[in-house]
Amino acid sequence: MDVTTGVSLLVLLLGLCSSHPIIDHSADRILSSEPTEDITSTILRMNQGSRDFLFEGDMLIPRSRNSLKCLNKNNTCFWPKSANGNVEIPFSLSDTYDNTEKNVILQAMAAFEPKTCIRFIPRGTQWEYLSIEPRYGCFSMLGRIGDKQVVSLQRFGCVEHGIVQHELLHALGFYHEHTRSDRDNYVKINLENIVDGMQYNFDKKDTNNLNTPYDYSSIMHYGRTAFAKSGSETIIPIPNPSVPIGQRQGLSDIDILRINRLYNCSRYRL
Repeated sequence: MDVTTGVSLLVLLLGLCSSHPIIDHSADRILSSEPTEDITSTILRMNQGSRDFLFEGDMLIPRSRNSLKCLNKNNTCFWPKSANGNVEIPFSLSDTYDNTEKNVILQAMAAFEPKTCIRFIPRGTQWEYLSIEPRYGCFSMLGRIGDKQVVSLQRFGCVEHGIVQHELLHALGFYHEHTRSDRDNYVKINLENIVDGMQYNFDKKDTNNLNTPYDYSSIMHYGRTAFAKSGSETIIPIPNPSVPIGQRQGLSDIDILRINRLYNCSRYRL
C-alpha cells in the first residue's frame, strides 16, 4: 500500500467507526458548535497556565532556527523530500483522543494533500516524527528539530480544523504572519494596548517571505485582540482598518502558495 494514502484511509476508517454513537462521559461538549472568538484568542486562552515558555503564544523554538531562514547549511530546519517527490512527515496520534477528535486531526492533515506535496504519514520506525498529544494547550515546536517533535492539541479546545492546521504550519517552519519582516507596511501594532511584558510577542523577524504578498487571511495571522488589555486592540490593518484578520477556517490560498514554494512542490502551481 502506498504510504501516502495512509491518512486518507485512517480518516475513512474513523469515519465508519464514528457513524455509531460514542458515549463520552469525560465532558459535556459540542465539537461542531460555531466558535465565537478568533483563532488567536482560542489558542491563547487554551495556553493560559502552561508551564512551557511559549514564544508568540504557541511556539517552542529551538535556538538554531531563525524564522523561515534556515541557518544550517544542509537546510535541516525543514522536512526533506522523499524519492517520490513528496515531503513525507511521519506522525503518531495519541490514543487519548476519541474517534471524533482523531477524525478532526486527520481531516486537517489530509486537507494538505490536494494542493501541496506535504504528506502526513503514520509513523513506522522513523526516528524523526511529529507526536500529536493532548498536552496543556495548543502549541508546536518550530520547524524540523531532528527527533520526536511534539504538537500539543489539548482536548476540548484545541482539536479544531483551523487550529490543527495552524500548529502543523509551525511544525513545517512557519512563524505568525504579523511578525514577518515587512509587516509595518500592512498592520499597525498598538504597543500601548499590549499587556505588560507581552510586547516581545510582536517583534518582527528576519523572514524569508518567499515573494508572496502579506496575507490578512492567513491561518497564521493573529487576531486584533491578541495579548490586548481589556477592551482594546493590538493589531490594526492599514490602510483599511476594517479588513478582517484572524480567520480560523483553514489554509488560505497564500498559505498554500508558501508551502509549495518553501518545499519546492514542483508538481503544484507556484
